[in-house]
Amino acid sequence: MLLSRLFMACFLLLTSVSLQAEDRNAALLASSCAACHGTQGHSVGGMPSLAGLDRLYFIEQMQLFQRGERPATVMMQHARGYSEEEIRLLADFFAKHK
Repeated sequence: MLLSRLFMACFLLLTSVSLQAEDRNAALLASSCAACHGTQGHSVGGMPSLAGLDRLYFIEQMQLFQRGERPATVMMQHARGYSEEEIRLLADFFAKHK
């Protein structure tokens, strides 16, 4: 019984640490978007806000940019620099910021 509780405590701790690292990675990735789309995706005008976007919509739009199917002056180049995992992290990050 003690061993199973210890295992569960270790699992919860490791899961928490992993989630915190993922959140830090997402925030770091999102900081590169801030110059145009505002801090945490809250645009102050001129560019669309990313904060609060549906995660699947964000992913789809980034994939369109990557494939060159959504024209833009800069976003096609930016999007091509992200992996699928990084786009997922960004989608989750911006969806959380209403």
